[in-house]
Amino acid sequence: MQLHAGAHRLDLSRPLIMGILNTTPDSFSDGGACYQGEHLSLDMALTRARQMLADGAGIIDVGGESTRPGAAPVSAQQELDRVIPVVERLVRELNAIVSVDTSSPEVMKEAASAGAALINDVRALRRDGALAAASATGLPVCLMHMQGEPQTMQLQPEYDDPLTAVREFLQERVSACIAAGIERTKLLLDPGFGFGKTMQHNLILLRRLPEIAALGYPLLIGLSRKSMLKTLLGREVNERLPGSLALALLAVQQGAAIIRVHDVAATADVLAVLAAANNA
Repeated sequence: MQLHAGAHRLDLSRPLIMGILNTTPDSFSDGGACYQGEHLSLDMALTRARQMLADGAGIIDVGGESTRPGAAPVSAQQELDRVIPVVERLVRELNAIVSVDTSSPEVMKEAASAGAALINDVRALRRDGALAAASATGLPVCLMHMQGEPQTMQLQPEYDDPLTAVREFLQERVSACIAAGIERTKLLLDPGFGFGKTMQHNLILLRRLPEIAALGYPLLIGLSRKSMLKTLLGREVNERLPGSLALALLAVQQGAAIIRVHDVAATADVLAVLAAANNA
């Protein structure tokens, strides 16, 4: 029920909100939100993070590489330049619990030194050197399932059974982490909604989320503003708040421990209502 994240202890007996802070110019939903012209603004990033914390976020997830469908990769140095100064300021000035959304071994190590408390890797530590780097930090790691790479993952995703494929992949990555010296108690799992999956795949995984939770690890779920809401509802990115809230509520009811969202205040309201109803 607790996750040791650096100097912090996260209580997972109730769902936590992870606020998304992209330091990229090209993320699908809020790319460039922390930029003034072509330059990353640390002050804007700090202001956004402060508001998310005030709205109810327990964790701030900082990402410096867009993983939207078709996104181009960035160099490790570009990612370091975008991420590390933000992590340093969030930790120093806000005492925030910071997660770093990265697949880069270099970024993992530097982010840990800067005070990050969690590694969130959409590639589940499959890049060369990532397993060793994550293990060396001693930080908790979230392992996500993705079919393919961001550039190709949504071209024609296919599964005989998406649940079986996701469970087997995550079990294999858990085994690899444990063999690399990462403690079992420091692992979280993410089925990777929208990463190499159709809307139907996503809905199947959401309905059967308890079968992934049964693996015995906390689930980190990201459904905020995902393109499945365009397919399902015909809504553009800036019109997806109601759908995102419905997905967040369903995910928590199905066993999610951490919800990764753009709209922290609205999500906090939904979870507060759910908690009140459950405790009545």
